[in-house]
Amino acid sequence: MTAPLLEIRGLTHWFGGLCAVSDLSLAIAPGELVGLIGPNGAGKTTVFNLITGVYRASRGSIRFAGEELVGSAPHAIARRGVARTFQNIRLFRDLTVLDNVRTALDGHARYGAFEALGRFGQFGREERRTIAEAQEILALLKLDHLAGEAACNLPYGLQRRLEIARALALRPRLLLLDEPAAGMNPNEIGLLMEFIAWVRTRFGLTILLIEHQMRLVMGICERITVLDFGATIAAGTPAEVRADPKVLEAYLGVDDHATAAEGR
Repeated sequence: MTAPLLEIRGLTHWFGGLCAVSDLSLAIAPGELVGLIGPNGAGKTTVFNLITGVYRASRGSIRFAGEELVGSAPHAIARRGVARTFQNIRLFRDLTVLDNVRTALDGHARYGAFEALGRFGQFGREERRTIAEAQEILALLKLDHLAGEAACNLPYGLQRRLEIARALALRPRLLLLDEPAAGMNPNEIGLLMEFIAWVRTRFGLTILLIEHQMRLVMGICERITVLDFGATIAAGTPAEVRADPKVLEAYLGVDDHATAAEGR
């Protein structure tokens, strides 16, 4: 079997007396598209923050391409090939669309601080290369005609697309998408499903997706893990998860009278 690209074992995180994530284990093979779902407050975004080094796990292991991530700084994890988007869009609002993507490419630049200050040596060549690469990414995502526009002037859906473009500029192997369909209408969600599938194939990505829109999750994910109060309550294919009584209870609640009648 193919070794997992991302392997999480016994992941646990406490905020004081609150256990936000409890004993999570999850393995994702290269090229998979996996969903992580659960009610608000279930611990989903905390898992992303643990993977990307924003928080350090209280206990457990996170291995990416065979290397331990726990204890690594966020920028080091990004350079290893892990990129993410955010539930609340975090663009550099006053920078142009082009410059938002260029910021992610700067980590790959091959010149030193003195060359940057004096604008000599490798600086000019690297700047031309990063601009060309940023323009290529924008063209692939059909944002090139907006390259000079301030990010804050883009409509909501295009801001989401720009955030993904910036994440792709990190040249990731694993892409973490945190509620990319938030605030979208049904037509936009349909287009987003096609877009995520295209990005995965075009860039050869492995994707872990947090989302509340069940149409999107059930339509594109190959496997799903469900959290509730930080604990895993179900895992399996979309069909298995959809029929799981624990998932139905966590999302929809259970009618006490119906449950009592069923017991009788």
